[in-house]
Amino acid sequence: MTSETPRHSVSVTGVVVRPEDGKVLVIKRADDGRWVPPGGVMELDETPEQCVVREVREETGIEAKPIRLTGVYKNMNLGVVSLAFLCKPTGGEIRISEESVEVTWMDPAEAVDHCPEARGIRITDATSNIWPHSRVHDGNDLLTQ
Repeated sequence: MTSETPRHSVSVTGVVVRPEDGKVLVIKRADDGRWVPPGGVMELDETPEQCVVREVREETGIEAKPIRLTGVYKNMNLGVVSLAFLCKPTGGEIRISEESVEVTWMDPAEAVDHCPEARGIRITDATSNIWPHSRVHDGNDLLTQ
C-alpha cells in the first residue's frame, strides 16, 4: 500500500420511522439548506450503529434505535461511503442543532420529494422491505452502475 492509495470516508444515515404513522425524520441542513435524513461521519472508535444513534441525537434531539442496515451508498465524487439504517424512535424531543435549521416528521413520499435524489433514495430503500441496496451517486443524483 502506498501513499497514493485512495482513502474513503465512512458515514451513516438514519432513516427514523415513527411506528404510529409511518412518518420519517428529516432535517433541513444548516450548511446548504437541503432536506435530508440525519447522519454524518463515523468516528474511529465507534461502530456504525453507535454512530447513527449519535448523529440522529445530535442533529434532531431524537433518540433512535437501529433496526437493520438497509443500504450502502457511495458518493463517487467525494469518496464517501454511507451506510443507511432503518431506525425507530425511542425518545427525545425534536430540536434544531448547529447542523440543522429545521427538524420535522414527513410522510415518506413527501420527504423523498424534498430531498436530493441521492438522499431520498435512502428513505425509499429503507421503507421498501427489500434490503440491503447498493447504489452510487454524484452527491445529488444516482448514477447507473
